[in-house]
Amino acid sequence: MTPSLELVLIIVVVVLLIIAVVLRYTLRRIVIFEFERGLKYVNGRFAGVLPAGIYWFTHFNTDIRKVDIRPVFVSITGQEVLSSDGVTLKISLAARYRIVDPAVAINQIENYQQALYLELQMGLRELVGSATVDDLLEKRSEFGARLLEQKKPAAAQLGLLLESVDVKDVMFPGDLKKIFAQVVKARKEGQAALEKARAETVTLRHLANAAALIERNPTILQLRLLQSVQDSAGNTLVLGMPPQSTPLPVREQQADRGSDLLEQSEG
Repeated sequence: MTPSLELVLIIVVVVLLIIAVVLRYTLRRIVIFEFERGLKYVNGRFAGVLPAGIYWFTHFNTDIRKVDIRPVFVSITGQEVLSSDGVTLKISLAARYRIVDPAVAINQIENYQQALYLELQMGLRELVGSATVDDLLEKRSEFGARLLEQKKPAAAQLGLLLESVDVKDVMFPGDLKKIFAQVVKARKEGQAALEKARAETVTLRHLANAAALIERNPTILQLRLLQSVQDSAGNTLVLGMPPQSTPLPVREQQADRGSDLLEQSEG
């Protein structure tokens, strides 16, 4: 091999090594999973949203930021809210949301989680401030649905989809908690007394109907007694005849014989 050919081969190898080193330190590989989206930036400018897949890019002028689009649960605890009747309550919320527009959520909002947190806080204060304590307790489940419908447009402006909002806890101050416990206890006792009175009324009505039926048909009572005796064993039962019952035929025959003997003795 001539010296010139050897020099050419050396140059080619060096060039290939340089290219390999450049590619090694300039190219980047990134994998975007199904539950993620990628935000591509070229020279610091937003270039688009990348779906799931494998991407190669040069890190000198290109950057890709991954965003998780799975549902996220957030808890808003211990919010002190004043109701329309002047009662201070502590209310906790549970909300679920997910990112539907990563470009808006990341590029236009500094902290979309904090923004959504504040939106839910303000909405809760507005709803509770326009309702009484009784309405809040009776329509607790409806408050979550109303807050969801009220804050869905605001969440959409943040690039989020607000999927659910629920009221977890409603806590009263210490003294007011005791008062409400006494009110609930009094209501339960009143309901129990009402149900007892209704049951006694129904029982008395049935007894009155049974008494009227026995008065119209006295033999029903004796038939009921005989049925009770049939179901039991080893008992002695003495049956009495009602006043309007007719004498037994056996006694009529004995009375007729007695009158015939008396007539014969007189003759």
